Amino acid sequence: MVRLILTRSPAIFRLNIIPGISYLATSSLLQKKQRQKLKTKTQTFSLISPSSSSNFQRTRFYSTGARISFLPETESSKFDDNLVVLGIETSCDDTAAAVVRGNGEILSQVISSQAELLAQYGGVAPKQAEEAHSRVIDKVVQDALDSANITEKDLSAVAVTIGPGLSLCLRVGVRKARRLAGGFHLPIVGVHHMEAHALVARLVEQELSFPFMALLISGGHNIIVLAHKLGQYTQLGTTVDDAIGEAFDKTAKWLGLDMRRSGGPAVEELALEGDAKAFKFNVPMKFHKDCNFSYAGLKTQVKLAIEAKEIDVKCPVSSATSEDRRKRADIAASFQRVAVLHLEEKCERAIDWALKLEPSIKHMVVSGGVASNQYVRLRLNNIVENKNLKLVCPPPSLCTDNGVMVAWTGLEHFRVGRYDPPPPETEPDDFVYDLRPRWPLGEEYAEGRSEARSLRTARIHPSLTSIIRADSLQQQTQT
Repeated sequence: MVRLILTRSPAIFRLNIIPGISYLATSSLLQKKQRQKLKTKTQTFSLISPSSSSNFQRTRFYSTGARISFLPETESSKFDDNLVVLGIETSCDDTAAAVVRGNGEILSQVISSQAELLAQYGGVAPKQAEEAHSRVIDKVVQDALDSANITEKDLSAVAVTIGPGLSLCLRVGVRKARRLAGGFHLPIVGVHHMEAHALVARLVEQELSFPFMALLISGGHNIIVLAHKLGQYTQLGTTVDDAIGEAFDKTAKWLGLDMRRSGGPAVEELALEGDAKAFKFNVPMKFHKDCNFSYAGLKTQVKLAIEAKEIDVKCPVSSATSEDRRKRADIAASFQRVAVLHLEEKCERAIDWALKLEPSIKHMVVSGGVASNQYVRLRLNNIVENKNLKLVCPPPSLCTDNGVMVAWTGLEHFRVGRYDPPPPETEPDDFVYDLRPRWPLGEEYAEGRSEARSLRTARIHPSLTSIIRADSLQQQTQT
């Protein structure tokens, strides 16, 4: 199934759907020359050459033992150039590509959805997801270039997600990016998926400068970080077991909801019909005085409630009786209330910690797929406002996995000289790509460590922050 969405040459304006939340919407053909122009051509399917860039350096980005060249990093440089970057994202279940200009223009955005596969397998099946990425990656990238009205020769660099994510899926995007970059002699930027979710908010919110906080919530991740500056983060809390998006997906599946639109939106919609206090689910980790998250226990409570009410999970909600639908709606609403209450409690403590470390912070970013949920935004906005901060949420189209966030993060790092030189035009079939399926974003805050964490430490790549700090120190000692 093919779905096509096209937004014509819009300009950004602020739409306060929820008071106090910076939320971006579009209006047609107005104020084209504004610096914060969001010019998008977005399709949904079922960078000037290196020699032209005065800042081009043959440096290696994030590579172990390699040198990184640092250029002056200033907030004023955020929107001041005409670089053009192609971003490629294949970390999980969507194949995405986008072209973004250094001044903030989104020239194109293309996403190929795996909704049918998600519905068929009840979640992400890595091998099937890899095959789906491989089938459409060439078309998605070409469509992104065509929609932007450019060719590969107009690009300044290629940015691609190298982790975290599913190895099989990451490989598809990295292989495509390296082949394209090698063929057209373009530098390449390896992007951290979760950093991209945080930094895309800087594309749409001009006032968002470092330091700031970010809560990143999706199907595979729940982390809350303090962003000190580009590439350097302190992790205040993370997922002990299951992320909130996983809990939404499983709840949707057990309630017989349509998984083709993903579990989060389906549960949110059904919850509007229910009583959020009908089921007395326990808030996870209520007595843990840290900022870590856990949703495995809440999932179990939901499953037991479904069994207790004798709900036939094989019967889709569309075919349920009115009484049965009411029970499902009550479970959905009760689950959503407690799931978000868990976020609220941890965020409140994390803000207190962050203010001790960086008293100057003014913003908290909430991004990732689950950040599209309006109930989540509303509840977190109350917490953030009470702490005298401002909540920044990217528009829903930039919360879910997308190429724009990868391209923009690539731009941010490219400007300060962090990138790989062009790869060779051809690479052997057995070439080992730099993939980082388990790649922490920041260094763990001492008070945030939890003995309850079950996360295995084997095969975890050093954090992005530790790599950049080490390379920065090495650079300083050599100068």
